[in-house]
Amino acid sequence: MSRTNAGVLLFRRKPHLQLLLAHPGSPLWQDKDEGGWIIPTGRVKAGENPLDRARQELEEVFGFIPEGNYLELGSVTEDESGETILIWATEYDLPDDFVFEPFWFEMEWPPDSGQFESFPEMDRIEYFNPFEARKKILPTRRAFIGRLIDVCSRKERE
Repeated sequence: MSRTNAGVLLFRRKPHLQLLLAHPGSPLWQDKDEGGWIIPTGRVKAGENPLDRARQELEEVFGFIPEGNYLELGSVTEDESGETILIWATEYDLPDDFVFEPFWFEMEWPPDSGQFESFPEMDRIEYFNPFEARKKILPTRRAFIGRLIDVCSRKERE
């Protein structure tokens, strides 16, 4: 049975379009920069509203839920896992005094060693322009960047 995850892509126009991405913090991603950044998502439970799950994930990761319009960017399906990723976007500029405090988890490291270490779920966040974001984000999630650009362009013409 395939899983569904939902998330929100935060963006700002300062002075041009920039997208907020997060870098996974486990040692498996430590040396992966290009093609390794993500839009934080959470698993949608049976009967749960996907946008509600996406907004709750924002609160868990960043400590807040932005007010405003949420633009639907559609979905992609991960090739290997068959997982469906649903993404919305909303405009939000983190305050200058914002401090990112990641959630920490434990995992066996090194694998099969019997030793457990703590790692941040995400070790850093950063705004990128669309060109940089396309290089940074997981390849299967690049479609969301183009979709956001399209939605923002339509809104500007209206």
